[in-house]
Amino acid sequence: MVFNGDLSDASPAGIARLEYQEREMSDTPSSYDHGLYRNSANYVPLSPLGFLARSAAVFPDRLAVVHGTRRYRWAETYARCRQLASALARRGIGKNDTVAVMATNTPEALEAHFGVPMAGAVLNALNIRLDAATIAFILDHGEAKVLITDKEFAPTIEKALAMAKCRPLVIDIDDALAPPGKLLGETDYESFLATGDADFAWQNPADEWDAITLSYTSGTTGNPKGVVYHHRGAYLNAIGNLMVWDMPHHAVYLWTLPMFHCNGWCFPWTVTAVAGTHVCLRRVDAPSIYAAIAEENVDHLCAAPIIMNMLLHAPEELQRKAAGRTVRLMTAGAAPPAAIIQGMEALGFRITHVYGLTETYGPATICEWHGEWDKLPPEQNAALKARQGVRYPVLEGLTVANAETLAPVPNDGRTLGEVFMRGNIVMKGYLKNPKATEEAFAGGWFHTGDLGVLHENGYIELKDRSKDIIISGGENISTIEVESVLYRHPAVLEAAVVARPDETWGETPCAFVTLKPGVSATADDIILYCRNNLARFKVPQTVVFGPLPKTSTGKVQKFALRDQAKNLATPAMGHLKAGKT
Repeated sequence: MVFNGDLSDASPAGIARLEYQEREMSDTPSSYDHGLYRNSANYVPLSPLGFLARSAAVFPDRLAVVHGTRRYRWAETYARCRQLASALARRGIGKNDTVAVMATNTPEALEAHFGVPMAGAVLNALNIRLDAATIAFILDHGEAKVLITDKEFAPTIEKALAMAKCRPLVIDIDDALAPPGKLLGETDYESFLATGDADFAWQNPADEWDAITLSYTSGTTGNPKGVVYHHRGAYLNAIGNLMVWDMPHHAVYLWTLPMFHCNGWCFPWTVTAVAGTHVCLRRVDAPSIYAAIAEENVDHLCAAPIIMNMLLHAPEELQRKAAGRTVRLMTAGAAPPAAIIQGMEALGFRITHVYGLTETYGPATICEWHGEWDKLPPEQNAALKARQGVRYPVLEGLTVANAETLAPVPNDGRTLGEVFMRGNIVMKGYLKNPKATEEAFAGGWFHTGDLGVLHENGYIELKDRSKDIIISGGENISTIEVESVLYRHPAVLEAAVVARPDETWGETPCAFVTLKPGVSATADDIILYCRNNLARFKVPQTVVFGPLPKTSTGKVQKFALRDQAKNLATPAMGHLKAGKT
């Protein structure tokens, strides 16, 4: 249906009437169209906001939010979100206005996921690790009308506001658990909330295609791109999380995953849908996580592989706090090495592996488990669990295909192609960037930029980002495969592999390795181990020891390692020649 000009009634009912009239006037009217049109009785735009209203009505006295000594029930949480929406509306904030939030995983960040869209506005959750210049760009590009900011980040925000052209209303989060910080705003969050009405009559979006959030990708060059989500996609992926994780009513969910990262993979809405408990966590470290598991009876959490590795290598006295408990852990980001999955399972964590991108509302595929796989040897079991799997029930299309022709690759587990997706949990597009949006959706599929293979059972497995694949002497080398071998070395805590320029081979693998505390290994030890476990052409010819640079979500910054590898002095750090076959 295409409309030209202004609509006198752009409500769902008004649009439905126009659709109905058009069908009535068509040459071949159908009985299934005659008199059967959408109206307020049979059609309501999908939005996750209704999850909060339902949980508050059905379970008003159940524990909703935990943050230190702060405890909110569902009725209280609903009232606070309505107050936020009302307070924003009273300051002139409405449909398609941007409200930016710079916060850790606190109740204020959670409430913003409901209160901001309840006012019709769009939530822009800012990455707390970004520099002032990037924050300034995002505030201007997103045209932020309001900035809710935690006092911990006052130094960065003060600089960003001085650089930015926009002049948002600044509201401070004065969290008692935060370190000391300067208050920059006109008012603080609790005082602002007090200006709102706890009985505010918020409205569902008129159109489920309306924007609900704005998130910025962390590009390696140039300015980040603004990814726009709609209410429909947020609703569907929140439900999709429940379907694939078998999340029960009243789950106790620990916020280790940043809410600014793909809106916490839609879990602010997912946990609310089952009237669970949001356990906020300001600092993500092993003592805090294990303490929360023991003290708050946490049974679900999400974590990048870097967090899994941290928990796996925590002191035994911390790990004992989770002994005897079953904690379900959903992981994504970089493909978790099989050795880490195996170790976490031995500690009592039940790992679910998902995969997605900022552009797909977070997780969009799931390594759907088969009971008969439990009988396989542990190493084979973990290797299967490391695959990215099959599409979410709410994703319509998933394929691995030739990046140019979009012809599907054979399901042989060997032929490399790009991963493509399509469906209702793919973003609206990139804000103010039609060229990038068009390129991302070329051919009617979303181009992920990830390279993978398709196995015989239809499960996909990532092999690399298209920019990360190493081409050495004409052979493609998956950095993920090499990293998986490195993680099995008894001395290795973390590892990342990138291409290093080579006059003979074009590129060769360069391994950056962090050793476990109190353990030693040489570059020759690492290279020899790889020679015993990899084809010769895949073996790193360079090994560099030290900490790995990471983003705020735990992803290794490979662009930084690539730059470092280019500038390494000759000869290479690894002295045992890997050779070629």
